[in-house]
Amino acid sequence: MRVKIINPNTTASMTETIATAARAVAAPGTEIIAATSPAGPASIEGHYDEAVSVIGLLQEVRRGEAEGADAYVIACFGDPGLLACREIARGPVLGVAEAAMHAASMIATGFSVVTTLARTRIITEHLVRTYGMAHVCRRVRATELPVLELENPASDARRLITAECQRAIEEDGSGAIVLGCAGMADLAEHIAETIGVPVIDGVAAAVKLAEALVGLGLGTSKKGDLAFPLAKPYTGALSDMAPATA
Repeated sequence: MRVKIINPNTTASMTETIATAARAVAAPGTEIIAATSPAGPASIEGHYDEAVSVIGLLQEVRRGEAEGADAYVIACFGDPGLLACREIARGPVLGVAEAAMHAASMIATGFSVVTTLARTRIITEHLVRTYGMAHVCRRVRATELPVLELENPASDARRLITAECQRAIEEDGSGAIVLGCAGMADLAEHIAETIGVPVIDGVAAAVKLAEALVGLGLGTSKKGDLAFPLAKPYTGALSDMAPATA
């Protein structure tokens, strides 16, 4: 089984963190193919970043289809371009936010999300409603850490995120924590041991769910709105993105 994990931002070091987390949970026989977006923002921290990142993301899914990937993971907690990627992929496509929230809802009656900036908290709150998780998500918390600061030892990110997770357990009454950034993938085990409740990293959750779906022989439905895009010409700088007949 080949699971392609795509980091929609262009920071290769973050892709390495994501790939390490994915390979740590992958079953024997699962090949993790990690890809960094070929173009776009260095980090994704708003609606504009997300919109621009989708082009590079789609390019990587198209490449994965040509290379025979069985499933895909979008490694950004905003789940950018999720439905567009599902349109062009035969296999399952999972967003890390969707996967993490579903996993958390199965092991706790309430969970909190701890994310980066307040502006991305708003995006996460929208996803909570979209994914039908409003009844189990107690709160979305922001640490005000920019995404790229997660890789800066001087930012004290591990301590700050752990402290916010502890506050979530004490103040929100949550039984589990969802880490609201793929760049936090390497923190889940440490935080869980420190605060004593399950901590879900969406990268790991998405990999295991992808394996399960492929193992069940399930791919993306090609009936209705997730059918392959209609073939038509595209013009200008995006002419090479034109969909062909499936």
